[in-house]
Amino acid sequence: MSKDKHKGYRGKGLAALKEHGVAVWSDVDVEAKTGSFQGIILPRSETADEDHIVLKLRNGYNVGLQAESIISMEEKGRKEAHYKIPEKEFPYDPKKPNVRLFGTGGTIASRLDYRTGAVIPAFSPGELYGSVPELADLCNLTTEKLFGVFSENMGPEQYIITAKKIGEAIKDGTDGIVIGHGTDTMHHTAAILSFMVQDSPVPIVMVGSQRSSDRPSSDAASNLINSVKAAAEGDIAEVVVCMFGPTSDQYGLLHRGTRVRKMHSSYRSTFRTIGDIPLAMISRKGLVHLRDDIKHRRNDRDVKINLAFEEKVTILYYYPNMLPDLVDACVDNGYLGIVIAGTGLGHVNKPLYPALKRARNNGVHVYMTVQTLWGYVQMYVYETGREIMELGVVPACNMLPEVAYMKLCWALGQSNDREEVERIMLTPVNGEITEREPYNGYLIYQGAIPEVQDFLRTIKR
Repeated sequence: MSKDKHKGYRGKGLAALKEHGVAVWSDVDVEAKTGSFQGIILPRSETADEDHIVLKLRNGYNVGLQAESIISMEEKGRKEAHYKIPEKEFPYDPKKPNVRLFGTGGTIASRLDYRTGAVIPAFSPGELYGSVPELADLCNLTTEKLFGVFSENMGPEQYIITAKKIGEAIKDGTDGIVIGHGTDTMHHTAAILSFMVQDSPVPIVMVGSQRSSDRPSSDAASNLINSVKAAAEGDIAEVVVCMFGPTSDQYGLLHRGTRVRKMHSSYRSTFRTIGDIPLAMISRKGLVHLRDDIKHRRNDRDVKINLAFEEKVTILYYYPNMLPDLVDACVDNGYLGIVIAGTGLGHVNKPLYPALKRARNNGVHVYMTVQTLWGYVQMYVYETGREIMELGVVPACNMLPEVAYMKLCWALGQSNDREEVERIMLTPVNGEITEREPYNGYLIYQGAIPEVQDFLRTIKR
């Protein structure tokens, strides 16, 4: 009983609870050296440290208080939380489009179980309807959990299964597909799916959330509604990422799967289209196209699925004084492809030249991208670039490094012939290479500059 009353607490944290006569789920007023706090004492994970007590504050946020800083804790009552997802039968309407939601393990429409510290997924149609009832206004929803992994654990096995499932769902007549995915590597998965699934007749929308559903600032529900709306009603039939546009929930953006990147570790507006502009804005009011060169929804069930993938490919991020043994190690370990994120227009230092030549002589395919992210590889401008090309390194135009990596995996999964691989790599599939960067495709504002501050004061925060 005592263990349950103090679930997860040990050491100094447990001693503080006992000293002040409180327990897990006590609604308390706390005086600490850092200030006054009111909230509910939450259970702790068994792997958590021994030095803190965690409160769920009145505003919905959690705070950790160092046990030694607590002066007093007064229990005002008890409020045991039950974080079961409400479940209601998802209504069916034959007039509404049919959307399939695949889950890979992200936190979309989930809650945190404070008893265990684990995330409880809301994934069945009934659970999603109970959590986000607005979905029923948009479509008939069916769900299928493909995996339950953190996004950093996504790999070729998951990519291939996901692409197969997308093809099957399209053949079965679904009107749109949503893929719930962790945000950390969502742009990698979006890129490979753009190559594995081509000429889709329906939207394929990837979505995630930066903040879990138990937090007041969660973006999960808004992102889910926007993504389902894009899949059910939208006209953009390609792989896209749907996430917050601004930091608020005014609207979401649809980013092309080969030109999108996660650009901030925690902002809700973390995803940006790089070197171009997003495809569309989306909100509950509807979808507004921002460009015309989209692949439109069709009524047929035809789709091309190409599941090729070679795992022995890597990215090398160049830095000054990079030593040639890194390239040699890739060759010695049987890597077939290397993508380099080079400096400037696509450069590396001269000490790497012999290693790059050995790589080519051993049949390794080496492609150059730019670590600036924005801009094009232009290796003919300086002598360095021309010398590197003579060693067999191929400029990859304006492909993002991660996109070039995924495309080289895909290309080498189909052929090891140097000319054929180069043909595949440099033939655009879905916007990964563009003829030019639009004037508004590169925007990075520098704070504190007067004109930028004037602009920031005109927009909502």
